[in-house]
Amino acid sequence: MTDPVPLTAWLRAAAGGDGDAGDRAYAQIYAELRRLAARQLGAANGQATLTPTALVNEAFLKLAGGSLAALNDRRHFFNLAARAMRQTVIDHARERLSQKRGGDLVRTEFDENIADRTLDAPQTLAIEQALTALERQDAELAEAFSWRFFTGLSVQQIAELRSVTVRTVQRDLALARNYLRLALGDMP
Repeated sequence: MTDPVPLTAWLRAAAGGDGDAGDRAYAQIYAELRRLAARQLGAANGQATLTPTALVNEAFLKLAGGSLAALNDRRHFFNLAARAMRQTVIDHARERLSQKRGGDLVRTEFDENIADRTLDAPQTLAIEQALTALERQDAELAEAFSWRFFTGLSVQQIAELRSVTVRTVQRDLALARNYLRLALGDMP
């Protein structure tokens, strides 16, 4: 995925004190987050209680809380964006679950199209728990899965960000899915 507008260059210029570059970088980051959130939550077909605007605003606030100078490049941005969106979705799911069912986690099915469908709060929390365990085992697998699941990046985009082949990303995603499938099967 080529950098259509030089986000990396703007980030570096902003780190050097260029306020205009910082404004352009923030505008592009917000637009990118909005696009990702709309894609990710678009599959809900009006059933989601977390809207793309709410998701992107919460994620943007989490990102904007840090210094723009701390962002190194697009890869770093997508890592932070995936984490911010993940935290927002998980927080929302926990809040809904605590209001609705008292916080019990439930078993969820894990299939190949998990990134393309909307999950309810218990399923989201179950995946979060399994993904946290995967992060402790293999951070790169968890990163690839987070980019795919929480930001909706394509396999090609992930390969370009990681500077690896599409086949490597496909293999990593398959390993992550298998790990998560096993972890989810062990949940009560």
